[in-house]
Amino acid sequence: MPWWRDRHLLLPIASAALLAVGYALDWSGVDLPATIVLAASLLAGAATFVPGAVKRLLRRRVGVGLLMTIAAAGAVLLGHVGEAAALAFLFSIAEALEDRAMDKARTGLRALLSLIPETATVSKLSGEVTMPVDELRELDILVIRPGDRVATDGIVVSGRSSIDNSAITGESIPVEVGPGDHVPAGSINGGGSMQLEATADGRDNSLTKIVELVEQASARKGERARLADRIARPLVPAVLILAGMIVIFGFIVGDPLLWTERALVVLVAASPCALAIAVPVTVISAIGAASRFGVVIKSGAAFEQLGAVELVAFDKTGTLTRGRPEVVAVEAVEEGQRDRVLAIAAGLESHSTHPLAAAIVTASADPAPVVEVTEEPGRGITGSLDGQAVRVGSPRWISPGAFSDRAASFEEQGMTVVVVEFGGEVVGILGIRDELKPEAADTIRRLAAVGIDTAMLTGDNTRTAAALARQAGITDVHAELLPGDKASAIETYSATRRTAMIGDGINDAPALAAADVGIAMGVSGSDAAIESASVAFTGNDLRLIPAALLHARRGRQIMTGNIVLSLGIIVVLFPLALLGVLGLAGVVLVHEIAEVVVILNGSRAARRPQSLQA
Repeated sequence: MPWWRDRHLLLPIASAALLAVGYALDWSGVDLPATIVLAASLLAGAATFVPGAVKRLLRRRVGVGLLMTIAAAGAVLLGHVGEAAALAFLFSIAEALEDRAMDKARTGLRALLSLIPETATVSKLSGEVTMPVDELRELDILVIRPGDRVATDGIVVSGRSSIDNSAITGESIPVEVGPGDHVPAGSINGGGSMQLEATADGRDNSLTKIVELVEQASARKGERARLADRIARPLVPAVLILAGMIVIFGFIVGDPLLWTERALVVLVAASPCALAIAVPVTVISAIGAASRFGVVIKSGAAFEQLGAVELVAFDKTGTLTRGRPEVVAVEAVEEGQRDRVLAIAAGLESHSTHPLAAAIVTASADPAPVVEVTEEPGRGITGSLDGQAVRVGSPRWISPGAFSDRAASFEEQGMTVVVVEFGGEVVGILGIRDELKPEAADTIRRLAAVGIDTAMLTGDNTRTAAALARQAGITDVHAELLPGDKASAIETYSATRRTAMIGDGINDAPALAAADVGIAMGVSGSDAAIESASVAFTGNDLRLIPAALLHARRGRQIMTGNIVLSLGIIVVLFPLALLGVLGLAGVVLVHEIAEVVVILNGSRAARRPQSLQA
């Protein structure tokens, strides 16, 4: 809201105006009116923090506000109303600026929800009906006309168009979509008309989950937040005890008035005002900014870990590759059985979330009615068809037998091989190719340029993995891994380097959980992957990875700078206050200037990464 309507700012502004008038009257020699106006300034400023300090004290909690309250009250008792008013004004304006910075970060995040329209058009048996978005339910058929904003997540069931995801994923280039493609909530439709089958309720979609996750993240603290808390929590009572000891010392040496004034100044000088906000304003600003270019960071701790990553391990299928594999070759025991082999494989894979499953299902016109399906992540799927056991899986799980030479040839051509078994006999193999994403090689180069190593962890065969790794520029390749093997490899990496794992499938979940930072490709990723990860991308553009890492690295630097500055101010002011070099007003001024600097510095974390600003 505009500053003139913000009540958190109006009281400090009123305090400032009254303070200026009071000082002017004091300099003019009009003592009584000056005292009255300065007292009014004090009350206006103190109203912003004294009630909260008293409430916390009643709950047996002490904070910076209590120190300022005691200092202001002590100054008044000693007859320094003007200095007490200055303290109240400076502390209140710093608190108001902090609140405004926090609110701005949160408001920017909540603005994502404005991308969801208020109403949506739904196709019913009786015709098209316009209804509130809140009433949308999964499986509703949404009618999306040119220029419409998509109300909830859905899959295209008819029509083709291009969609603008820039506000959600940070991808500036419109994406072509057609039947079977996923469209996230908040996307803007291009020039074509489409019908979508809703995959989420109107107020429980990917966009609302982004906001929910990021708001939860701002409440969970990272290492630096905890460091600041650990310092500030004992510092407040320690400062109170120290101030009391200084007053006692004054009575011992016979000059209680002087040393009581010194105690009040020390009380303010040693207050961890800036330290208390050094990390939160940075974390909220940085996480909110990341969410606006397509990176959802689930906690402050994850944000700090992300900024310290030294190695990024990639899953292959659906992460480094386009995630749109196609069946390009089918071999069967008998030539006329190719369709039967595909049908068996599609019947099994229709129950899977693996990226290769969609390719197999799409390739078959009539999937077999397989029942009793069980998936073994990293291996394959089993089921029952016409009373016979059926399996599809990798050649490491199901030996291709007579198809061994042909399977090796497929792999040398960069294909992934899937073996199909019926009644205990191998009946055919499929060759599936998933092309490398066009931005993959550029992403690896960008990571190398900033000193971040890369590796590939995949369950695919060694030949296929090595071929794709060479194209991407990755030299550290681990292939033919089961989910547990991936997790073990990540643990080995993490023992010596801060490691991030990026994946999108259910078989990546153990590795994502084992990594220092697990990153899920959120749009197409499985629920298990997203749940296991501490960071999720709403888009699939790999260039978000170096952008996110540099954004987090910069945020860590800002947090560190804020903590060092906050502690430095205390270290410098304490002896100056104790020796009487600085009075109460001077110490308050320096402290609050430092607090404003910390707020402004922390707010810099809200800037978009330079790589995305163009």
